[in-house]
This record gives sequence, structure tokens and C-alpha cells, in this order.
Amino acid sequence: MGAVLGRQDTNKRNFHGSKLEAKMVDAMQQRASHGTSLKSFDGIIMKFPKIDESFRKCKTIFEQFDEDSNGEIDKEELKHCFQKLEISFTEEEICDLFEACDINEDMGMNFNEFIVFLCLVYLLNEPAVSEAKIKMGLGNLEATFETLVDAFVFLDKNKDGYVSKDEMIEAINETTTGERSSGRIAMKRFEEMDWDKNGMVSFKEFLFAFTRWVGIDENEDDDE
Repeated sequence: MGAVLGRQDTNKRNFHGSKLEAKMVDAMQQRASHGTSLKSFDGIIMKFPKIDESFRKCKTIFEQFDEDSNGEIDKEELKHCFQKLEISFTEEEICDLFEACDINEDMGMNFNEFIVFLCLVYLLNEPAVSEAKIKMGLGNLEATFETLVDAFVFLDKNKDGYVSKDEMIEAINETTTGERSSGRIAMKRFEEMDWDKNGMVSFKEFLFAFTRWVGIDENEDDDE
């Protein structure tokens, strides 16, 4: 995705301040009010292998949505799948979710973008979404999605729904042994998350970075 960072600015500006982002921030603030079980960033890293394994189980759901088997889900395929599953999302909601997750603006969601889509669907705790979670078979993935939400809450120290550079440094320095990690490590991780370079990381940006951290590569389908 590194090659397309320059083309993401418009998409990012459109998402920032959108109704969907407002819902995400509100949902994350509500979750943050309950606290997090994580005590250190090391605790997040320890969960990488299990999360990677769980992500790869999403492949079956991805293939169900990818009707022409071209390795990407376009907007029409997403609409068709929601219709077949009788999930009552409006066209606007479907389009908003699609555009939020199509980070490289090529009008198609690849596998790691689809994982982000599933996580966002999970976070939106609305009646239609609860219905979607059941029909899309996300029940078995709930523990993984909870871990991701928990990890973001751990990073979001002031509970405003975003992660800042200072919060990332503070989180990286909170280790179970009491040792302080290098600020360079914190800044590198932050830069990997801050796609739009505005100094604040949303849950969506965090998810995209996380898929890379655990080894879900956007071009992995090309190797099959």
C-alpha cells in the first residue's frame, strides 16, 4: 500500500468528519468508558499469532462476497451479498462502509481491506449490524474483534476515539517489566498507523496497520 499513500488524501478527508466516522468515534468512546484488560503494548504483540490465525479464517467470508473471484470485492458485490443475506443496511450505509475501507481508492476491497470492513461492522453495535454479524458468520470472530477494540482503547489514553503521538509513546513505554522502550519505536509504529499524516489515528487507520503487523499482506492472493 505504500505506493498509493499519496492518492489517499481525498478519501481520508472525506472520511474524516463523515457520519460513519462519527459513529465509530462514539462507539469507541463508549467502549473506552469500560476500560481495557491490556497492561502493556507487549500484551498486544503477544496476541499477534492468534489474531493472524483468526484473520485468515475470514477468507471463506471474503470468497462468499467476491462473486467473480477476482480477489477483490466491488461495491455491487457488497450490495448483492447484503441483499442475499437479507441484511437491512441502506445503500448509503453500504457505500459509506465500502468507501471507508477502500483505502487505495481502486473501487475494490482486497482481503486486508475486507478484514477492516468486518471489524468496522462489528464495532457498529446497531440492530441491523447485530443481524449482519450473525448472518455473516462473525460470531466465531468476536473474540478477535474484541481484542482489537481492547488494543485501541489501551492506546487511546484520553478516551477521545483517536490515538495521538504522545499517547502512542506513553503506551509503548508501559511495559510489564517497567522498562522504557525507545521513543523511536513508538514513532515508527505511529507513522505506520497515521495514514493521512494528520497526527491523529482513527480506529480504521489502526486496523489497517494491524493487518500489516500480523502479516496479512494486501497482495497475498497474487501468490496463490
